[in-house]
Amino acid sequence: MSHTLPPSSLPQAPGPERQPAGFPAGLPDYAELFCLSNFTFLQGASHAEELVARAVQLGYSALAITDECSLAGVVRAHAEAKKANLPLLVGAHFHLRQADGRVALSLIALARNRNGYGNLSELITLGRTRSEKGTYLLHPADIADPAPEFAHLKGLPDCLAILLPAYPGHDAADLDRLHAQAAWMSAHFGGRAWIGLTLLHRAFDDAHRATIEEVAWQHKLPVTALGHVCMHVRSRKPLQDTLSAIRLGKPVAECGYGLAQNAEQHLRARLRLANIHSPEALAETVRIARLCTFSLDELRYEYPDELVPPGQTAVGYLRAETYIGAHHRFPEGIPAKVQAQIEHELGLIGELRYEPYFLTVYDIVRFARSQGILCQGRGSAANSAVCYCLGVTEVDPARGNLLFERFISKERNEPPDIDVDFEHQRREEVIQYIYNKYGRARAALAAVVISYRPKSALRDSGRALGIDLALVEKVSKTHHWFDSKSDLLKRLAESGLDPESAPARQWAALAQLLLGFPRHLSQHPGGFVIAKGKLSRLVPIENAAMPERSVIQWDKNDLEELGL
Repeated sequence: MSHTLPPSSLPQAPGPERQPAGFPAGLPDYAELFCLSNFTFLQGASHAEELVARAVQLGYSALAITDECSLAGVVRAHAEAKKANLPLLVGAHFHLRQADGRVALSLIALARNRNGYGNLSELITLGRTRSEKGTYLLHPADIADPAPEFAHLKGLPDCLAILLPAYPGHDAADLDRLHAQAAWMSAHFGGRAWIGLTLLHRAFDDAHRATIEEVAWQHKLPVTALGHVCMHVRSRKPLQDTLSAIRLGKPVAECGYGLAQNAEQHLRARLRLANIHSPEALAETVRIARLCTFSLDELRYEYPDELVPPGQTAVGYLRAETYIGAHHRFPEGIPAKVQAQIEHELGLIGELRYEPYFLTVYDIVRFARSQGILCQGRGSAANSAVCYCLGVTEVDPARGNLLFERFISKERNEPPDIDVDFEHQRREEVIQYIYNKYGRARAALAAVVISYRPKSALRDSGRALGIDLALVEKVSKTHHWFDSKSDLLKRLAESGLDPESAPARQWAALAQLLLGFPRHLSQHPGGFVIAKGKLSRLVPIENAAMPERSVIQWDKNDLEELGL
């Protein structure tokens, strides 16, 4: 069964719009729908923020971030796009593989609305969790005929799909394969499918365009222009080549066809796009963008609620457990000052509906103490009498004046933050308790983004440039994180490399550009995200390097940016 948009939700190609200030009249409107950030590790050569800023400079109507089977970079793009008032489309691209591992077809999926986003996030989770860390595995059947537990992903409802054809071969088998892919898209996405046309000033662009238009006409698929963007400006091409060399594990000089043929995979000026694409293909990009109304601001976190015993409410249960703890803490009677503080805190907790959060932390701490695992709450939670009575913290409210508003404030409208340290040797027991209680569909560790630092940037860029490995190691070991580019050039001179030579300057420049680029996702040592429902509909989950652990694709900064 295909999932087709109702006619009313399919507007006609847009007419002329007011050009952004500073742009000449007559430039076509354009939305880039195929754009990789540097969270498509070792492929994307620009930060998400740089891509958004450049799209604004060029007067784009919208921008899609479509990293490979990943939403890891989309929050950064979202924050920048909000500031710039640029519509941001949330999507990803995938290579769907046959049983023998060969690519059956490649496509982009874009979320139209909140349900489409949830489906996209679940599909990413499916691909990532059935494969080892850093890889994914999806088959055409995961969309065409998914397993019963994923039946709701059939046809990827509320998502738009764009077929990514391979650059043309020259035999009948290639054309037959493209026809089969187009037929598959029509069958399983119906009126939500397009065929993408990417023109990158390569030798067979004219033949490619003719083939795409013929196949699109036969299968009644609209053609949309795509940029297959990997960098925000063409000057990032040397860095893109360096990343490709690192990914391929060989020097740039030996990468051959592993490198992009030219620097066209950047965000291009609309005048340039108008000279290579038809008006219809450009207009289709804006039409697609208008159909995608989802924003990450729509995401809402819901606390788990099953800790409340049957027949009780979260409010009543938290109050009861707090006073049980209070009587344990003050066996000779609860001081009036402490009781007043407890009532004040419970009132504010109830007003802000944070009872499930306190009960969740309480349950985890209670488990740890029952197993003799040392733990201690710290930070601003020490200003809470409720946390003290629940056994989470050890600061006695009777002996001082607590400043609870430092911990929870109605004016700040921020969720509370209770940090609990567990003894290192037994932390894994606590982690597995959380997994066992809530299940891997509802609980996962937050990510930590491992980024390039000076030593790793020097090592990887030096190897990619084919510089002698002994020299690479010597320079990287003596370079410090606080060294400037001029300091680096001095280090090169001390190591016997002429700092004025082209290789030295290129090495220094590329190492500087690599700084801060994400290398991979790791796991937070203990920062958990636990959801009321399927966590994978809020954020994609993938396997961690450690056995029996899983991690979401966002770090704590991403979660804070979205208020989660």
